[in-house]
This record gives sequence, structure tokens and C-alpha cells, in this order.
Amino acid sequence: MTIFEQESMFGANHDGPAQISRAAVPRVTALETAFPAGLVSAAAERESWRKEVHRPATHTHKWWAQRLGSVFRGILAAAVAEDEKDAIRCYSNALRLDGLVVCDPFAGSGTTLAEAAKLGAKVVGRDINPVATLVQRQALASWDLAHLESAYKQVEARVRREIDEVHRDKHGRTVLYYFWVALAQCPQCPPSSPPVELFSRYVFAQHAYPKKYPNGKATCPKCHAVEIVNVLTDQQVECGSCGQVSSLTGPVNRATMTCHQGHVSKVLDSLGDQPPKMRMYAKQVLADDGSRQYEPIDEFDIALYERTEKLLAEQGSNLVLPAGALDDGYNTRQAIRWNYREWKQFFNARQLYSMGLLGAAIRDLDPSPEREALATLFSGVLEFNNLFCSFKGEGTGAVRHMFSNHVLKPERTPLEAHPWGTPASSGAFSTLYQSRILRAWEYKRQPHDLVPVEGKPERVFGLSVPLSLRLGSAEDFEHQLPSAYVRFGSSASFDLADKSVDLVITDPPFMDNVHYSELADFFHAWLRQIRPFEEYPTTVGTTRNPEEVQSADPGDFGRAIAAVWKECARILKPSGLLAFTFHQARIAGWVELVRALETAGLVITAVQPVKAEMSTSTTKSSAANPSNLDSIVVCRLAGQVPQSLPTTAGAVSARAVTALRECQEAGITVGYADVESVIRGSVLALHTRPGPANSLEELSMDAEREVIKAAAELGVEAKKSSRQTNLS
Repeated sequence: MTIFEQESMFGANHDGPAQISRAAVPRVTALETAFPAGLVSAAAERESWRKEVHRPATHTHKWWAQRLGSVFRGILAAAVAEDEKDAIRCYSNALRLDGLVVCDPFAGSGTTLAEAAKLGAKVVGRDINPVATLVQRQALASWDLAHLESAYKQVEARVRREIDEVHRDKHGRTVLYYFWVALAQCPQCPPSSPPVELFSRYVFAQHAYPKKYPNGKATCPKCHAVEIVNVLTDQQVECGSCGQVSSLTGPVNRATMTCHQGHVSKVLDSLGDQPPKMRMYAKQVLADDGSRQYEPIDEFDIALYERTEKLLAEQGSNLVLPAGALDDGYNTRQAIRWNYREWKQFFNARQLYSMGLLGAAIRDLDPSPEREALATLFSGVLEFNNLFCSFKGEGTGAVRHMFSNHVLKPERTPLEAHPWGTPASSGAFSTLYQSRILRAWEYKRQPHDLVPVEGKPERVFGLSVPLSLRLGSAEDFEHQLPSAYVRFGSSASFDLADKSVDLVITDPPFMDNVHYSELADFFHAWLRQIRPFEEYPTTVGTTRNPEEVQSADPGDFGRAIAAVWKECARILKPSGLLAFTFHQARIAGWVELVRALETAGLVITAVQPVKAEMSTSTTKSSAANPSNLDSIVVCRLAGQVPQSLPTTAGAVSARAVTALRECQEAGITVGYADVESVIRGSVLALHTRPGPANSLEELSMDAEREVIKAAAELGVEAKKSSRQTNLS
């Protein structure tokens, strides 16, 4: 058995995968006429619950909106198939695209690149963010396991003892987690008054399933002893050490706090011009028998932390430490309001010292793909080892990483983890080496895919070629030396020849406020000190770029993405296709997208629904009309459009309804926002077609009528009256 705990699903009752080779894009493709939306969506639904298990090569590091490999395998298969039956056959068997060039101008975590490379295609990836480029490189690169293990052991030998030494208790036992609380001074009390500990509740640890396991741990507000409480019934905690009986409700309620004298004030007003000071109050210790014990902080713990502060001051010049300041932005504004202005303020002294040691050990390794893999792992560990992390509780991965929200959200009760970790740890270098790097290595050596077996999506080996590519330059790629060319930079300007790409397959940014570069700068502040690959930018303090295609303003979004589509049209072969996934319930987003494609000389030939990447998320659970589907927008160059395409709003809407119903029949929930997005896109696409063009204003009105009709046919109702304001 492999790490994936499942062998190929082809068995005695199956003849094995057929070998299929395609070297050209048909004149009319299944992607345009009869995409197998239900079959692909069913596989994507299963993948979406454990993306890191089903596609580990593209999950070695955090990136946002990581798309589903099953979807992009489906797009690639349908793009070289002539009808739906052929597309299903290509998707479900050993398809080879030898000789075809596939380009992704918004490559993100590398999903398109990995899926195309698994089919034997030559791949070109571009992303404007170097952190994303680093993730793409890991998905494709060849790693030698012996060299990888050797590099890992070199790092372990250099840093593990030092990191372990500052994560132990007075008995020499490993401390897995330290629990901290932020402090604030009441603005109405004298400066000498004790600070307020910013607890909203004094229960700091409980099980993920409290109805089954109701006992949790609370800290005494007076002496910080650890007491057992019933989280379902107890309203108070009686301290066995100091005898005080206290409410389990803390002094913080949302944005306000109440001090010991009863003064109520805003938490932010109490901070002055510095981030909140922090106090350790508890720890989780790994006992000799392997159990975990919660204990209060003692004098040894405090002295050990003070010693770590001195070590950081003494050795700081030899460590890798974060550099740079936060710039104002939608995603950084909340952290800046809490006075976090420099990236180093996101970490306490022990985290800086430990991660600094680890980063320096990796920095000093000889350049190699294996060093780059460990640098990526190091960066990923940062996500779980900073002051914006919190405790998820028992019965689950203990560390709630900092990007649980798509903003940099300060944490009032942060959790400090052991960065090297033990087998009992969560989010540590040693554990993520196993679950991310080694899992990715094994997957790249022997990829598997989710394809239909006896009517259900099952994991199947033997359909794809190994992911073991040599990454080269544009010149190398032009001379057909490497099979992959991956580079960071604006996709409005490719260093590729005209008409050199068969398929442009991508997932562009949506029209919203989430600017990935503002979040990626957290990693960049460290990576620029390590320089994971030769072209990684080390002299600039931010990954932000004025040519980013990300804006909540429709006009800005349209102008930026139009420049990329124009460049894609230049490099696309006359017979080629451009296809991308998109979701936008706001009709303004679709209007700008259609205008941008028209400006670039591209015609939308189809809009197909497919399962989106997340089955559950905080955003979805809070939306009135959550979305479950993306739209696949398929385009050809003007002058290369098939004659048989439907040309009326009613006809394209009817085709979209058929595809949406196929998703429903496959067990995929179709929401009102999904109907809006797919129908609006299908109708507005008519604006790009040859011949007399309806205005976008007329088509927008047609689209609204077709949305209402389609929703009725599919039995989908809008919740509340907010459907016009739903965002993707």
C-alpha cells in the first residue's frame, strides 16, 4: 500500500485503461458542444473534500482559490474530443497530448500545468506573483528522494536540538503548544492599573465534538490555574488553587472590553500605537506516556522565554528573519489598525528565533530542486507558526492557521506551536514534510486520478505520466529542450512566439476585493532572504504589482484582464482554444469580461457549468445564495468560430439549463447564484459572436429574463432578496 492507502481501481472486472493520443484541437470540440458536466463535477465533488490528498503536487504550499485537478483534466480532455462520448473516453483513460503546448497565464498553484503535464503536454506557466510561481515549480519539478532526505537531515542536524531546547518544560518534556492572551490598558484607569486580558471566554481548549466530549479546559482569571469544566453546562469555574469562583465569560465582547473597574471601552482605543503585548498563561505538554497534559505557565517557562529573547538578540544577524513593512490594502487594513506595521511583529521572539534558525539552515544548502522544496516547506510552516494562529481544539488538527480568513485578522488568544514538532504536532516542519513533501513526491512518481468506475468516481493509477519535469528558459522551450517553462511576471507580455500555443487553459482572478499579493507578502518577507530559486526577487519588499488583474472596480478589472486576453490571442494558434473557469453573480463582472474578450479579438463559443473548488467554506455558509459551480468560458479567435453554434438568448439558455440539470442529476447542488452566473454568461457571450451584435444592455435584460425562466425549470429558488448583491 502507498501513502494514499488505495491501489488502482482497475481490477479483474476491468480491462484496464485505453491508450489515447491526441495531437491537435478539433474544429469543433466537446468542450464547446457537449461537455460532460455531471461526470466531471461528480469527480470534482469528491476531490473537493480532500484536495491535498487527491492532488498533493499542487498543495505543497498555501495559495488561494486552489482549483480542482479533476475539473482541469476534464477541460483538457473535452478540448481534444469531438463529442461527449469521446470526451468521457478521453477523461477516463490514459490520454496523451504529446506535442501540444498548454499555457496558463494565471497559473496560481499550478493546477493546469500539473494536469496538462500528466497528459504529456508541454506546459507554460506565468503568474504575476513569485510566491505562486514557487508553488507551481514544486508541482512540476523532479525531486531525487535520496537528495531530498539528505537535505532534510542536514537541516535537522543543524537546528532541531536548538529548537527543542526552547520548547520544553522544567521536567525536560516537550511543550507542544503555548497559549497566549493579548493585553490592553484601560484608557480610563491609571497607567499603573493591571492590564485587561482580552479573553472573550476563559475556556481555552475543548473538543471539536463537545456534545460527545463535553469536558474542556479553562484558565482561572486570577491565578491562571487550569481547571476542567463542562462546556455545555458550566457558567462558572471554581479554581482549586486559589479558591476563586469566576464567570467563564471574559471581559471582551466583540470590539469592546470591560476592565476590572467596570469601565467599557473599545479594544482598539486601548492599544496606543503598538501591537498588543502578550502574556503566556498555559501550555500543552507531551507526557512520557504519550498523553497530552494542560498545565499553567510557571517561572521556568517565563525564564526560558526570556532566554530565547537573548538568543534572538545575540544570533539575529546570522538568522533568516522577515524584512519589510505592511502596505495599506483591503487585506492588510485590519492588521494595521491593530498596529502590526512590520512583518516581524507577526511573531514572538521564540518564533522568530526558531524559524530564523530553520530558514538559515535551508538558505545555506547547496542550490538544487530539493533545497527549493524545503524552502517551500519552510514558507508553508510559517502559516502555522505566528501570532495570528489560534487553537482549534481536541479531536482535530490543533492549529487554526492564519489564513482561515482572507484577511490578516489579529488574534486575541494566539497559539504558539513547536515549529519543528513531533508526530503529535500540528503544522510543524517535520510533520508537514511527511504530509506535504513526501506525499507530493510519491504522487508525482505515481499520479492517480478520480475517474468513473462502475458509475462512481474512484481513484485510479496508471492514467497519467509522472510529474518529473526539467524547468527551462523561454529560449530552451523554443528549442524544445525542456517540457516546462514557468516564470513569474505579467501575463500581458509573454516571451513566446506568435501562434505557438495550442491551448490556453486558466482560472483568472474574479472581480473582488481579495488581493492575493497583499496576503502573499507575509511569505515573501521571509522568502526573499532565502531566495528559493535563482529568479526569485530579493530586492523588493512586496509582491504587489500595478498590472495585477484583481479589482472590485469593474472598469479596472476589465482593462487589466483585456491586456492579458490580447496577449493570449497573440500566442494562440489559429486552431487553438482559450478556456477558463469563472464565477461572477454580479452582472457587471460578466459585462466587463465580455468586453475584454471582444477587445482581444476572442469569441465566446460556449459557457459550461462545472463544480467549483470548495464544498464548504465560511463564505458559503454565510451567503444567502451560496455558489457551488464555476462557469467554463470557451473562446476561439475571431474567424475560427464554428458555424453551428446557437445564436439566440433562448437557445443558449436552453443549452445551459441542460448542462445545469446534468450537474443536479450527478448530485451537485445548483444554487440560484449558479443559475445567475451560468445563464448570464451564456447570454452575454452572444455579444462576441460574428454578425449583427446585440448591445450588452439588451443582452443584460435578456439574461435577467432567462435567469428567472431557468431557475423555474430547475426548481431553484433565491433565498431572501439579496441575489443581486451576491458575490462569487
